[in-house]
Amino acid sequence: MAKYDDKSQKKVEEVMHEMKEGKLKSGSGKKVTNPKQAIAIGLSEARKEGAKAPKKTEAKTTGQRGSAKGKKSETKKKTTKTK
Repeated sequence: MAKYDDKSQKKVEEVMHEMKEGKLKSGSGKKVTNPKQAIAIGLSEARKEGAKAPKKTEAKTTGQRGSAKGKKSETKKKTTKTK
């Protein structure tokens, strides 16, 4: 398992504190209330500052919406009989 360095841990701690105070906002400007989203923001900011943090993986970021992305919906065609 990947380990976090002190710099990234401190950054996540700061971001969590902001979230609990109601000051943390996402990229769209909405208030962040989900702790998992706050952690993701903290790790992202830590990566930008050069801290050692594991890279994002597609499996963790896609969630349930991403799994249904490739599926096509089937539509039934009406068949009419001609005599």
